[in-house]
This record gives sequence, C-alpha cells and structure tokens, in this order.
Amino acid sequence: MLNSRVRPLALLLLSAFAAIPAGAGPSDALHVYGGVAYGHDDNLFRIPEDRPAFDNTRGDSWWTREGGLLFDNTYSRQRITLVAKLSKTNFDHFKQLDYDGKDLQANWAWQLGNHLEGRIGTTYQQVLAPYTDFASNERNLRTTRSNYVDGAWRFHSAWRVRAGFQRDKYNYEAISNRYNNRTEDTSELELDYLARSGSTVGLVARHVKGKYPFPRPVGPFTVNDGFTQDELKARVKWLATGSTTLDALIGYTRRDQASFGEGKTSGLAGKINATYKPRGKMTYTAAAWRDFAPLESTIVSYTLNKGASVGAQWDATAKISVNADAIYERRSYSARREFAGSDNLRDSVRTATLRATWRPRPTLQVQGGVAHQERSGSVAIGTGSFKSNSVTLTANAQF
Repeated sequence: MLNSRVRPLALLLLSAFAAIPAGAGPSDALHVYGGVAYGHDDNLFRIPEDRPAFDNTRGDSWWTREGGLLFDNTYSRQRITLVAKLSKTNFDHFKQLDYDGKDLQANWAWQLGNHLEGRIGTTYQQVLAPYTDFASNERNLRTTRSNYVDGAWRFHSAWRVRAGFQRDKYNYEAISNRYNNRTEDTSELELDYLARSGSTVGLVARHVKGKYPFPRPVGPFTVNDGFTQDELKARVKWLATGSTTLDALIGYTRRDQASFGEGKTSGLAGKINATYKPRGKMTYTAAAWRDFAPLESTIVSYTLNKGASVGAQWDATAKISVNADAIYERRSYSARREFAGSDNLRDSVRTATLRATWRPRPTLQVQGGVAHQERSGSVAIGTGSFKSNSVTLTANAQF
C-alpha cells in the first residue's frame, strides 16, 4: 500500500501517462495544465533560534493542487500568450494558512513591419507572502497586479529606441501588513546600439514613483513611505564567445523618500549576469548586484543590498537535469530615525538549493528539490538569526 502522502502524486503520474493523447505536444497552441506538489519546511515562519515557536511548532508540511489553461500561438507576426492557473494549498498544522492561489497572464507581442515591435500585457498573482521579515503566524496573502506596454523602433540597421511604462500594484491581506500596500509606476526610455555580432550596448533612463495609501505608524507619529527613484544606467549584452554571455545593467540611482533621514540617497546600482556553456552537458551561471530596495518595517525605511550568486546545470541525459545554486546577499539598513546602534544596521542571507528534474515526456515533468536558508540577524532592529531547511516534490503535465 502507498503512503497516504504519496498516493496523490502517484495517481497524478499514472493519470498523466494515460491521458496524454498521441497527438498532444509542445507545439500545440492550447494546453490543459495540471499539477500537484508536496513540501515541508522545518522553520516555516523563519523564527530566530532564540525565540519560542508558534504553537511550539516550527515546521509544517503542505500539499498544493494546481490546474489551468495555457495558450501560445503566433498569428502572422503577432504572438498571443495566455495563462490561467488556479491552485489550492493546505497545511498540515497551521490550518489558518490554507489559501487559494491565482496566476493569470495575458501578453501580446506585436510587430508592425520590419521596424516596430513591442509588448502589451497584464498579470495577476495571488500567493502567500514570505515570512522572512514578517514576524507573525497569521495568513498574509499578497496580490500583485501588473499592467505594461512598451514599443521599440529600429530606425537604423544598428540603432533602436525603446519606450515603456509599467504599473505594479501590491496588496497584503494581513491588517498588520497593510501599510506595505503600494503602487509603483515605472517609465523607461532606452537607446540601443546593435552590433553585427549580436551584442547590444544601450543607455536606459528610468523613473519610478511609489505611492502608499496607508500612512505607517512610527511611535506616536505616522509617516508615508512614498518615494521617487531616478536611474541612468548602461545596458550591455556581450556575446563574448560562442559559449560565454555577459548581461549587465549598471549605473547611477537616486532615491528620494521623505520618511527617513534627509530623504535622499544615491549611488552606484545594478546587476551583472554571466553564463558559460561549454561543449558538453554543463552550464554555469554567476551574478553580482548592488541595489536599493524598500523594506516593510517601522524601524527602517530601505536597504542597500549587495549580493552574488553562482549556479550550475548538469544535463545528465536528454530527460534528466540537475541544478545547484548558491546565493549570498548582505543588507545594509537605513533607519527612519537615530537610535542606539542605528549606525551599524546590517544582516546577511544565504540560500543554497539543489533540484533534479525528470521529463519522461515533453508534456510531463517531475521535480524534486532541497533548500537551505540562514540569516545572520541584526539585534538592533530585531532580525534574529535563523536557519531553515525545506524539501519539495512536484509533478505537472500538459494535455
């Protein structure tokens, strides 16, 4: 007899093999999607090691069932993609976290003639927000709505100009976290030089405006976390060799947020990605970044994040691949007001993951993974040190 926790996964795999018709394949425009996942985390709420657990329980397990429709088709030069997925997640112990997930996407990649192209689209997602910086065991669903439009004009064989606008809206279910609800409007203007080798060099001007509908209580006062951010960065895609690619977006960033200190900060920010794929079955990746990010806290307003990551993929066979990744990020906090220790606010987060993927058929995928995460905390702002280990097993199929 199969264990009750394993039986749903086994039934899904058997039904997937039996239900896929002979003519169904990745090239079809419309697919029915189904999946199931099991996970366990031994420190679900990222509780510091020196603090008691909720209900004297740190870990929990969960099941997720997911289904939906996928559509991808090209009409002449117009490509339309649609995603509609619904999921249900149930936890073994912390039943209050049970939730219904949503993932809705629509995108039109348009092209007019040989010189004009762009995208128009919208997305909606509803998931359980992470607990890394949220000390609570209450359910905190986060919904994200994004609407975007951009267009590019290739006015010369080697030159292209692009303009775009995107609005991202974040809403949190927990009343204690509603002060993090916000809307971010991003406008971009970019000029690119397109080399014959396939490499690209461009200059990007970006303006971001963040608006918060609920003032945040800080002691006896309330503050508004609204901000503006202006960036001028160089974008580079360099095909260094046949097996090496470098992508970089680096430049100057200025952030104006009146809810902390003098309200202004600026400096170098950006990210570099490198991919090395020699002949054979291995692919290597590396990245480094330095960037400003808002932080959802009453004590600090934003962080300066510096990090690096490395990864490798081994294509063991035509159907089996193995991925390993390691990430390190150091966060330096900007306090809303001075207090003892406010001049030395920083912590770091380390994450390591290992996962294996098996694709017995092009429309069927099974994946298992393990992850380890730990944080060195900052006593001054109450982010204690924690460790977390998790395991996941998923299976999904397209019909």
